[in-house]
Amino acid sequence: MIRSRTIGALTACLLLFPLVAWAGAPTEQLRGAIERVVKTLDNPALKGETKTADRRTAVRKIANDIFDFSEIARRSLGRHWQPRTDKEREEFVGLFADLLERAYISKIDTYGGEKIIYASERVDGDLAVVGTKIISKSGTEVPIDYRMLKRGERWLVYDVSIEGVSLVSNYRTQFNKIIQTSSYAELVKKMKSKQGELIDEADKQAKPRTQ
Repeated sequence: MIRSRTIGALTACLLLFPLVAWAGAPTEQLRGAIERVVKTLDNPALKGETKTADRRTAVRKIANDIFDFSEIARRSLGRHWQPRTDKEREEFVGLFADLLERAYISKIDTYGGEKIIYASERVDGDLAVVGTKIISKSGTEVPIDYRMLKRGERWLVYDVSIEGVSLVSNYRTQFNKIIQTSSYAELVKKMKSKQGELIDEADKQAKPRTQ
């Protein structure tokens, strides 16, 4: 439901080892989550095809610590959020969070040792933007901004902008189109269908290959 290139870049951002760290709480907390992912990928006990499910479960827990999926869901649904009942909102947040997590965690094994530079940090009250750049092995730079908000003492990601394209804005456009041309119920139906596809794919990948 989103361009594969955008999902791939988002995946890479969460897996990259920091090359230069910018000082500040938002950046430090983001960097901490990334380092935990790297340690998970480097853990000998979690390597190999037979450990795929365990490895992805561990990364998913880290994602839950750094992303505010409720805020991402609310912003992505845009003006269609307000008319929703509490039950509908709860269902939508859970479904959308699961889809986002499965979308990038399924690509976790594509990590190729790219680097990330923490180039800037802008804080305005309880909001912050951490500017980064991915450096590929060929030297290509991809600018990525993490938009974060403060929840207590934690800074959580609520949007990611890749080469100027906002993750939230991208989804909001797609969700709005589906709801306007069909209905909110149809959107949920499509999301559940996609969720089923990702679950089936994960199950197939988790099964050990026979000789």
